[in-house]
Amino acid sequence: MSAAAPITAVNRRGLRPAVPEDAEACAAILNDWIDSRDWMPRVHTPDEVLTFYRDFVFENRDVWVIGDPVVGFMALDRNANCVTALHVATPGKGLGRQLLNHAKAGRDVLELWTFVANERAREFYRREGFREVRQTPGDNEEGLPDVLLRWERP
Repeated sequence: MSAAAPITAVNRRGLRPAVPEDAEACAAILNDWIDSRDWMPRVHTPDEVLTFYRDFVFENRDVWVIGDPVVGFMALDRNANCVTALHVATPGKGLGRQLLNHAKAGRDVLELWTFVANERAREFYRREGFREVRQTPGDNEEGLPDVLLRWERP
């Protein structure tokens, strides 16, 4: 986990660095997302997802959450300008944009992967200035075609 961010306008709106106790809420949001997509295979049990978030993501990524209780989260690779996870419990309320704008701050480039089948996410990222860089036929554990997207500061 990175050091706590200074109090800023974005923090006052509910965005804050995650603490270990947030892992359960983040895993629950992801598990709900997986279970609500008929095209998304469940390759890990909900408990395995929680263990992965608690023991790997929260230990090796910069995780930001929004809301109290947590209603959205984002994980950033510490060694690259890459969003490794961004999920909100209820899309369409501006929470994903708030998280993404936080990730863009201070960066000239930001990348992320999403699944080709996730049309809603792909449209969201296009609106937020990302462009599709390349696709794979399913080089991931889900075996689903995915797409790399990149944002560059204008």
